[in-house]
Amino acid sequence: MFLVKKIKSHHKFIDMKVVPINQPLLLSVAFLVTMLAIFRRAMALFFGTSIFNSSKAPITLEDIVVRVFFTFLFSWLVLQFNTNWKYRYSNLSFGVRTVLTILFNLLIALIVFQLLFVVYSYVIEITLPQGEKNRFYFGYTVVFIILFFIAGFLRYQIVNQQQVIENEKLKQENLENELVALKNQINPHFLFNSLNSLNSLIRENKEATKFVNKLSYMYRYILQSSNRNLVSLKEELKFLDSYIFLIKTRYRNRFEIEIDLSDDLYEEKLPSLALQLLVENAVKHNEISKINPLIVKVYFDNNYLCVENKIRLRKTLVDSTGNGLSNLNKRCILLKDRKIEISDTDGIFKVKFLLKE
Repeated sequence: MFLVKKIKSHHKFIDMKVVPINQPLLLSVAFLVTMLAIFRRAMALFFGTSIFNSSKAPITLEDIVVRVFFTFLFSWLVLQFNTNWKYRYSNLSFGVRTVLTILFNLLIALIVFQLLFVVYSYVIEITLPQGEKNRFYFGYTVVFIILFFIAGFLRYQIVNQQQVIENEKLKQENLENELVALKNQINPHFLFNSLNSLNSLIRENKEATKFVNKLSYMYRYILQSSNRNLVSLKEELKFLDSYIFLIKTRYRNRFEIEIDLSDDLYEEKLPSLALQLLVENAVKHNEISKINPLIVKVYFDNNYLCVENKIRLRKTLVDSTGNGLSNLNKRCILLKDRKIEISDTDGIFKVKFLLKE
């Protein structure tokens, strides 16, 4: 229930792609606006009366065709820019976005006007008087205002649909995670009793006894942390120590981990099992051998907890769902209001997430 409540209050932190509005819809709206814009002049052409039109420019079929083409072009460009193109710079500040939006809309209008006057003079073979040009300016301004509000309405609908879809998706994932947690808790005592029985059988083997104890502690921690979304760094490091013991039991000196974290960070909160997941990710995807031992570094840098390792990908196929980092990213967004940052520059794979506000 906690995650569901967090989802409802953190829509603005959901990392969603800007879904483009499909072209058939934009073309249909542009065509409809064009027909409305030239309706009076078209009626004047067909009925041969000036009742439908007050313009002094000659009304011919060529005149109608030119006006339809440029009104449609103008409408489509305005819709395309204000529904799709301008969101390519959505990462900029509000002020910069506003200035760029105004400038680009003015540029679209200026280019269309200039082309219109040139083509009109060439096709109709007359130069439009200033009064007629002013009619164009006024008419296109009205059309632009209508299109601007239509573009805003279309984008609002898309964003709202995205939020609903993402919300439902996160709710579904949360329910699936809760179901998995319930399945894991069906009978934990059975496993603990089994581990205790195994411990009594291998009591003389200190290495094996220690391994079973570490495994028992890890399982207990996983069960306990399933009820908590955030845990202290101190708890995570203690759990990670048990996990490292299991890994080193298998790989010996072919695996090393370097942890550089000061004691004053121990009470900072992070998503449960985050560190173990990142170390496991490095173990799962990288070669571990005597020639190329795996060294994982865990350190604190500018309020972020970082986990990195040299990239030496395994040559064999890895049995992986590929959801580990994605799930951690979603948990960080919900719980810390920040997504994780992943980089693989200079042969170093690094994942970092916010630890200290």
